[in-house]
Amino acid sequence: MNNYPKLHNAGWPGVVGKGPDAEEPFIDLDTMLDWTAAAEVDGVRFDGVDLFLSAPHVDIDSTDDDLKRLAEKVHALGLVIGSVVAPVWPPTGGGSAMGDESERGRFLSMVEKACAIARRLRELEVRPYGVVRIDSSVDPGTWAADPEANTRRIADTFREACARAGDQGELLAAEGEVCWGGMHSWKEMLKLLELVDRPEILGFQADMAHTLLYLLGVNAASDAIVPAGFDWDDQEAFEEAYRTLTDSLRPWTIDFHVAQNDATVKGSGSHDKTGRHCLPSDPGGKLDIVRAAGHWLRDSDGKVTQTCRHICWDGCMFPNRIMSDPGTWNQILSSMIQVRDAHGWEE
Repeated sequence: MNNYPKLHNAGWPGVVGKGPDAEEPFIDLDTMLDWTAAAEVDGVRFDGVDLFLSAPHVDIDSTDDDLKRLAEKVHALGLVIGSVVAPVWPPTGGGSAMGDESERGRFLSMVEKACAIARRLRELEVRPYGVVRIDSSVDPGTWAADPEANTRRIADTFREACARAGDQGELLAAEGEVCWGGMHSWKEMLKLLELVDRPEILGFQADMAHTLLYLLGVNAASDAIVPAGFDWDDQEAFEEAYRTLTDSLRPWTIDFHVAQNDATVKGSGSHDKTGRHCLPSDPGGKLDIVRAAGHWLRDSDGKVTQTCRHICWDGCMFPNRIMSDPGTWNQILSSMIQVRDAHGWEE
């Protein structure tokens, strides 16, 4: 059996789209960690967690003692930490990457703080791999007022973010979601990555639920790869379309989320509508998870890339009742194991 990539769960489904202004309350980090550590399928467990660096989970202004306690807590559960999310959005202290100098300054401050925490967790020997995730922190409608100028401005901000990440020895991954301006279609995402032109530091984070919507051209109809009313049962057409998407963005991919999507969007609280995450067994799910993951984890010749040393399950905006069911995490872990068995490697 393969032992790479390592299998991680995400902590942020406990906070993203949750809270006082949303449909459901937050789930604390300790609970998310306990659920992750308890999951088991045929003796296999999750290897680690990916974290959201914002209260009420991990405060972006955590002290060194706070981080030591976090490292001890995660280690005691037999887990490690992988990728972390920089809280670059205005509600969490950040700002738009294409905004004025004040907004861009707040954006860059959040990236710098997140990279410092990520570095410190490496030093504490609880984080053996992973990246720092960012996005543009602006909606597609605002971006669309001046696409070329706004993409250039986002690229300038990302380039400065790369400099700050490099100072900490960290990598950045831009998350492709239809809700982020300048990153809301596969073509715009590729254009932005090429314009930043820092492949040694900035790569792409592919989430299977979010990138599925790139096929449909959600928020970017002219960039749709499949036509309106696409027949999801036409596997040949799907494979061709999915190959177009993955061949374009795979060379940039340094972080990967296994997920299921039913080709619809969902938003909650302050989070704009993006790809709806579903359980692996959801009857409406459009993805053969294992097969689709192979398009991201193998190159165009079918060889395993070994680029991502861990993969993460993203259940963003799952209902709390679903997350509180232990069977949920065993089902998810089972899917992750199948992906690793099919597209992983032994080391």
